[in-house]
Amino acid sequence: MKKNVTCFCCILILAVSSCTFDYGETEPSDINMPDLVMENVEYVRVRSADPIARIQAERAERYEKQGIMKLQQFSFEQYGERGEEINSSGSGGNAEININSGDIFMDNGVRLEVESEDIIIETFQLEWKDESRIFSTGEDNNVYIFRQNGTSFMGTGLSADARRRTWEFAGEVSGTYINENDEEELEEQTEQTGETE
Repeated sequence: MKKNVTCFCCILILAVSSCTFDYGETEPSDINMPDLVMENVEYVRVRSADPIARIQAERAERYEKQGIMKLQQFSFEQYGERGEEINSSGSGGNAEININSGDIFMDNGVRLEVESEDIIIETFQLEWKDESRIFSTGEDNNVYIFRQNGTSFMGTGLSADARRRTWEFAGEVSGTYINENDEEELEEQTEQTGETE
């Protein structure tokens, strides 16, 4: 589904203990200096009057010429339909967001929790490509995955396609994977035989 950028309204709520606008003398071509620096920021993205995401950060820097925003010590929540429920949430030490493409690079300890998939992912760095709907870690990064049903494993170098719902690891994987279909079959067998634990 293509995103219609014109449908998005952005609301910036500043829970600001300090907000810095640096108008000092700098070279006009110095793209390494942020155009805007904000501290203790809460940013809510809205579509059709409903919130779709909220980001909080200790520090945010916006670079207009590069089209990026950098965050430090951030957390986020993404909402489901009509902004009623949180679908996913996460946190990390740093993030760099491409304002035009929606691509995001996160590092310095990343935790991602997806409620609808009942999954928690922890790793050092994670990159999200918005158009292709693919997220990946560095090839040498350890990735820890947990589910409420007891699934718990670690692998190296994760690449996942959110559209196709496929996962691939560049290195070894170890741990315990519990297939919920097996659990359901075991419950059905127990009910039929009348056995209890």
